[in-house]
Amino acid sequence: MNEPLLKASSLSKRFGGLLAVNGVSLSLYKDQLHAVIGPNGAGKTTLTHLLSGDIPATSGELWLKGQSVTGWPHHRLSLHGLGRSYQKTNVFLPLTVWENLMLAAQARDALAPYNPLSWFSKADHNPVVVARAERALEMTGLTQVRFKTAAVLSHGIQRQLEIAMVLATVPDVLLLDEPLAGMGAAEAETMVALLHTLKKDHAMLLVEHDMDAVFALAEVLTVMVNGTVIASGTPEAIRNDPKVQAAYLGEATA
Repeated sequence: MNEPLLKASSLSKRFGGLLAVNGVSLSLYKDQLHAVIGPNGAGKTTLTHLLSGDIPATSGELWLKGQSVTGWPHHRLSLHGLGRSYQKTNVFLPLTVWENLMLAAQARDALAPYNPLSWFSKADHNPVVVARAERALEMTGLTQVRFKTAAVLSHGIQRQLEIAMVLATVPDVLLLDEPLAGMGAAEAETMVALLHTLKKDHAMLLVEHDMDAVFALAEVLTVMVNGTVIASGTPEAIRNDPKVQAAYLGEATA
């Protein structure tokens, strides 16, 4: 297997007397979806915040594409190829789908050499930015709603738009925090199909409570309880792990 695109070693996060994440290590590879599961309060979202740079780790190390990025903030990690979505839908509701994507696509230009004249040019005159937005639009199947305002879209399509905005930044690593939350069966099916298509070009971490989706998508599962990893392995190994059954999956695995 190739080198991991994102690697965490012994990440921990303490909030006062609470050890929310306790020495978690994992590696994310291209063409592989790694799911993190566990009961509410297990530390899954906190772990995602640590991996994305939204909050600093108390201890541990992080590498992105072979480069040490320990302590880097979220915006810097994003510019170097890490994208994430959040539990709560994070889009600009008054703007159209296309305007949301153009805003996201422009963010990647922060790595380009500074050009003072760029402030006076329109983003839709930049073919690179437009190409990024168009690619994200097509990858997520949102072409037919490109000119609709985000506020009038269904919850499921807003979630697709959020992932499209992440894709417009051209990430190598995707961290997705409960992308199926609040969806009906049809919307969830559409999202699972989208995530499946994204695997081949990205390293992906999925935090999700929908076990049907997790077992349909994941090649590797990590199970957390009280901030600690209790098991990690293939879906079949996790299904049959007595510790996991007792702590989380229970009789649903029978």
